[in-house]
Amino acid sequence: MHNHRLDDLPPSPFYRQLPALLDPLAPPPGVTPIDMSLGDPRHELPGFVRGILASNAALLGRYSPTAGTREWKEAVSGYLVRRYGLPEGMIDPGRNVTHVSGTREGLFMLPLSVIPERRAGGRPIVMLPNPFYPSYAGAAMAAGARPVYVAATKENDFLPDYLVEDQETLDRTAMIYMCSPSNPQGAMADSAYFRKLITFARERDAVLVVDECYADIYDRTPPTGALEVCKDMGGDLSNVVVFHSLSKRSNLPGLRSGFIAGDGEIVERFARLREYGAVAPPLPSCAVAAACWTDDDHVAVNRTRYSGKIDIAETVLGGRFGFYRPPGGFFLWLDVGDGEAAAAKLWEHAAVRLVPGKYLAREDADSRNPGHSFVRVALVADEQTTRDGLERIVRTL
Repeated sequence: MHNHRLDDLPPSPFYRQLPALLDPLAPPPGVTPIDMSLGDPRHELPGFVRGILASNAALLGRYSPTAGTREWKEAVSGYLVRRYGLPEGMIDPGRNVTHVSGTREGLFMLPLSVIPERRAGGRPIVMLPNPFYPSYAGAAMAAGARPVYVAATKENDFLPDYLVEDQETLDRTAMIYMCSPSNPQGAMADSAYFRKLITFARERDAVLVVDECYADIYDRTPPTGALEVCKDMGGDLSNVVVFHSLSKRSNLPGLRSGFIAGDGEIVERFARLREYGAVAPPLPSCAVAAACWTDDDHVAVNRTRYSGKIDIAETVLGGRFGFYRPPGGFFLWLDVGDGEAAAAKLWEHAAVRLVPGKYLAREDADSRNPGHSFVRVALVADEQTTRDGLERIVRTL
């Protein structure tokens, strides 16, 4: 017995595909491995985190609200107002915000609460970028929808052209996933791009889901936010939700704390679903998260370090492998000809662990995988380790 909806679920790039490729290979003896495959930040924690955890430790003996504490919700609302210039009152902490235990959970569970069984007489469609974060595809399939992978390539500045799909696809679209800054290319959508997607979602009563986990990790210019564009369109939040996390912003992936914000009806439906099967945030974690969303100083320090590592990459890589400065995020998307072969060679000959780009994408109708020639490089280690890893890539490839 099994769920046939998940038969076409691609294997996890990180937990299945990459180990299958690299585990049979041995890195060179005496060479310290450098893992640049996962986007797990390794910068220092904000200085106030340990003290807040310690002073609230006794609260681990109490249950906590699944949607997050009032203090936490107000901190999140304040962050959105501050970060995107939203007017006071546009984000109601009690209606427009709820907690997620890391955005992966929320990005996966949301379709279960809003995707209809049928759409325009057929199976509903969820459009997502290609390459994509794996949870998007799994979420669509688990909800009974058909994922449609829309190419995000150099030709379209790594921003998928969702609205040029055929009419049947557009009519049956119930949800669109968008990531900005994008993973893995670091592309940032502008106001005009978001305005088109928001208008489409409202005209078709679809849901626009914008993954903004890298919103505070940018090289030079802060990325536009989807709620910011909603403000410019009159302040209506209908059909739009955004996801944010402390994993990248505050170097706290282990805290498992993020949020969804936007359309109050969608947030409420999602919050009701979470009450049945999701993990409630521990009260000490809520206290830490509230402090993180309130403080911007530690984020500026974090961002400066990432920009410095992009400087290192620009120096070491030069014009090799199609290098460009990613506008946002902390990944490099390098064209090495055959990403899978390059990843295997780098592990076996240089002890550098990378993700082949094809593992983050799916083949299109012409059997072309837009990630085939790429590898994704995560700039999450300290500066010297990052430099060493990049120099090994250059020497080996």
